[in-house]
Amino acid sequence: MIGLPSGKPYLSLARILQMNLGFLGLQFSFGLQQSNMGPIYSYLGADEGAMPLLWLAGPMTGLIIQPLIGSMSDRTRTRLGRRTPYFLIGAVLCSLCLLAMPYSRTLWMAASLLWVLDAANNVTMEPYRAYVSDRLDESQRPLGFLTQSAFTGLAQTLSYLAPSLLVWWGVSKDLIDANGIPAITRISFVIGAVLSITTILWSVWRVPELPLTPEEDAAMAADPLTLRSTLTGLRDAVRDMPPAMRQLALAMLFQWFGMFCYWQYVVLALARGVFGTSDPTSAGFRNAGLLNGQLGAFYNLIACLSAFAMIPLARRFGPKAVHAAAMVASGAAMLTIASTGSIPMLVIAMVGIGVGWGSLMGNPYLMLANAIPAERTGVYMGIFNMFIVIPMMVEILFVWLAYRPLLGGDPRHVLMLGGAMMLAAAAATALVRTSREPSAVAPA
Repeated sequence: MIGLPSGKPYLSLARILQMNLGFLGLQFSFGLQQSNMGPIYSYLGADEGAMPLLWLAGPMTGLIIQPLIGSMSDRTRTRLGRRTPYFLIGAVLCSLCLLAMPYSRTLWMAASLLWVLDAANNVTMEPYRAYVSDRLDESQRPLGFLTQSAFTGLAQTLSYLAPSLLVWWGVSKDLIDANGIPAITRISFVIGAVLSITTILWSVWRVPELPLTPEEDAAMAADPLTLRSTLTGLRDAVRDMPPAMRQLALAMLFQWFGMFCYWQYVVLALARGVFGTSDPTSAGFRNAGLLNGQLGAFYNLIACLSAFAMIPLARRFGPKAVHAAAMVASGAAMLTIASTGSIPMLVIAMVGIGVGWGSLMGNPYLMLANAIPAERTGVYMGIFNMFIVIPMMVEILFVWLAYRPLLGGDPRHVLMLGGAMMLAAAAATALVRTSREPSAVAPA
């Protein structure tokens, strides 16, 4: 196997694809949440203004779990590796929650399951990102992280499109249970449960973690995994945070505030803007859900393709410049969605959403991976997730308080707010000072 200057083996494209396949199942789960939780909450009687509070599970679990899990995975010593135990535990829990979610009978049951589901996803997410950084030399990280982004786009394309595919295959969109949840939603969640566990298993089997070096093993033996060492490592990492990572915080605040606005209210906005309804029991509302699935599948397909296109662009111009341009495209798209009822215009807008999403899931992590010490990758990936979940919590509180008094009780106005936030994210990204950019190193 070809060695690189770091001593890590060179991985072929096929191996990198297999290593990231677990992201297909993980992000299929996230896609199901993004496209279906809003409608599920509406079917179960949720108020539009209170909708943000029902999405609190993801930010809260991410804020608490991911930094701790990241710190723990830096010190974990098992026969399976540092990161793998977390993948497997998270994938099993995620699959069980996906099976149960569409059978929720009450609003509190659905919200509670979302808490557990997000906790399971968070147990998997940052150790998985750390595993990619551990496994790859710096020269291959652009390919690794943007391939991960491409799998995100592919997975969410399939998850958004799953209900429409079931309709096209003959399942009635109007076949609903006693709680108003369509059969096509239940079947989609079963598919997600199967993918969640099988893709993770394939990745860790085909591309196992690298064994610890003697130096790494000795360091872990001298500072074993305990609650105290975990909390101390987390504290020290926050204190020693690299400047580039601190500067990314503002850009992350704007971009994740904007994306959460989009996911929470896009179905409600389409229902009003395209079908002229706000009634969750109406056929128009169900049609809005299907339309969102089709549009979401398209933007995630764009995200998948654009992630691969960004690999040479990130190498040539740097991930910062590419990401700033993508945030402009995403912001303009959200403003367009909020102001049109034309389906052709909505399709065009999805290109901007897709480019932004493809960049958001790859380029910030590429900037981060090249700014942090390798031995603390797990904890810093976990802390970086705080830059995602805190903006989400800010958005939840703000939209909950402002939905009727400031935003007029109109979900399209929430999308306009999201678009403005994405444009602000572009400006904030341009101000980040990165100490070094990844270089393309040809294999020996």
